[in-house]
Amino acid sequence: MRLSELIAKLGGELIAGDGACDITGVASLELAGPAHLIFCEKEEQFDKALASGAGAVVIRGNVVSVQGKAVVSVKNPRLWFAKAAKMLAVAQSTQTEIHPTAVFGEGVKLGAGVSIGAGAVIGDGVSIGDGSRINPRVVVYAGTSIGARVVIHSGAVLGADGFGYVRDGDTGAYTQFPQQGILVIEDDVEIGANTTIDRGALGETRIGRGTKIDNMVHIGHNCKIGEDVIIVALTGISGSCTIGRGTVIAGQVGLGDHVTIGEGVILGGQAGVYSGKTLELEGRKPGTVFAGTPAKPLPEHLRELATLTRLSKRRVN
Repeated sequence: MRLSELIAKLGGELIAGDGACDITGVASLELAGPAHLIFCEKEEQFDKALASGAGAVVIRGNVVSVQGKAVVSVKNPRLWFAKAAKMLAVAQSTQTEIHPTAVFGEGVKLGAGVSIGAGAVIGDGVSIGDGSRINPRVVVYAGTSIGARVVIHSGAVLGADGFGYVRDGDTGAYTQFPQQGILVIEDDVEIGANTTIDRGALGETRIGRGTKIDNMVHIGHNCKIGEDVIIVALTGISGSCTIGRGTVIAGQVGLGDHVTIGEGVILGGQAGVYSGKTLELEGRKPGTVFAGTPAKPLPEHLRELATLTRLSKRRVN
């Protein structure tokens, strides 16, 4: 793809070199060749980037003089570079791959350019949107709906029964509450390896557009995950939770059932929220970090830890 095509689609200003140069991929500064694109965020690294073997460099700001190198100036080089990488990967993909060992149920609907890896199992009535990639050994249960440009990594299980049971008070026996709802994955979602997302019990579980889910995350039935949410590895989200748009959930976070997390909240690593609780910014700035169990604003959590430390030392002395 020509650099000028990337600029036309992603914006930016060509401040040096030839926009007609062909770019086939992205690379690190050390490994880049003439057909590669690299990025540079810090002005003190400009000289090193411009001296590299890359054919094109994306920077923030301007440069005085450049010889033999195309340079694009943008507001956010890292973001521009990431978007360009995705476009270049699509451009280099010449065919849709459906591996012969993949298994399909009845009534499966595949959009244009869908890729299905080895050993994947796609259940009855599943729909997968244009340009989505299902990696090896993914299992998608019947009735699941997957949007466009979704990436699902190996070992993920989507649409399994939720963990819902009714206890008989007389005998102590447990009977499964009906788990016959659906799972909806909206466009541009990425789901990490060995992550599991349950379908709804009677309704739906929904993962919002643009959300990115790391490896080994569990999301229970009836959850509503908003758009552009980040969920990091080893997080467990119990059933019927609602996660607001733009929330960031760090590693090893645990949410009880029926929890509501408001838009823009950041839950720090190993934070916990008890069942039925609501955690919102309440006038705080978006991006406020909550930590600890029960989760509370980070400064408050740190003050409590400091107080506990002082008390424990005083008791020992």
